[in-house]
Amino acid sequence: MDTRQTILITGGAQRVGLHCARRLLQDGFRVIITARQFDAERQQLADEGLELLKADFSRLEGIHTFITELKALQPRLRALIHNASLWLTDDQNPDALHQMFMVHMQAPMLINLACADLFEPAPCADIIHITDYAAQRGSHKHTGYCASKAGLENLTLSFAKRLAPDVKVNAIAPALIMFNEQDSPEYRQKTLAKSALGIEPGPEVVYQSIRYLMDNPYVTGTSLTLNGGRHLL
Repeated sequence: MDTRQTILITGGAQRVGLHCARRLLQDGFRVIITARQFDAERQQLADEGLELLKADFSRLEGIHTFITELKALQPRLRALIHNASLWLTDDQNPDALHQMFMVHMQAPMLINLACADLFEPAPCADIIHITDYAAQRGSHKHTGYCASKAGLENLTLSFAKRLAPDVKVNAIAPALIMFNEQDSPEYRQKTLAKSALGIEPGPEVVYQSIRYLMDNPYVTGTSLTLNGGRHLL
């Protein structure tokens, strides 16, 4: 049995989630990541020391199956990071809002409840919800996405009350962290101009935010805004 403290990162097989998983692995934690699919390239992550669990959080059956498989691993949870996300426009399909509700709210709620007895409260464990700065402002294009992410941010408050003092529960609300390869120069310039700092910070800032919340014993029920000063413009 692996006796290391465990960190679970949902949606941790790519981009920001994967960067944070690798950094936390370097910190000496046992790190479990989830994804809906693991192709040959992602399977190689196991060679790095990451543990992989396939999970489809858009279906209730998928959530329950994941919980069963996770508990079978008997992890000693130091932190649970809900990073899994689904970006669908409201008119993309009639089931878009339901799917985003399942991934952003239903899965975190059920997993938090199921994992309550897996945490190691010495000195304190953590749940971190990765939300979105846009959820605090709304969007005329991505109404369902923002609403479901706002619901996740509100779950932070309820679980912070419910699980204190053994588990701290906080959220991180990022704006731009890193561009996609296909993003045009025009889009990049327009997006960078939305923040006071005007930079693409990269995923390390999310890892730093996670470590801040984990390492600080006196923060719970908060949302850490990570937006480069967008609220100033």
